[in-house]
Amino acid sequence: MPKNKTHSGAKKRFRVTGKGKLMREQTNARHYLEHKSSRRTRRLAVDQDVAPADVKRIKKMLGK
Repeated sequence: MPKNKTHSGAKKRFRVTGKGKLMREQTNARHYLEHKSSRRTRRLAVDQDVAPADVKRIKKMLGK
């Protein structure tokens, strides 16, 4: 059997923690930051858990 390839788009967007949880970055934290409040940019800087409905599909993409 050939090896499965990791989905290159998924590996840029998601990371797996030590315990196997999937994390993602929040949207709206890339540009026009000078128009957003400091409070909002701090909140957007924190990684979020991936929704439970998507975990199985994303893990498959990452080869986990």
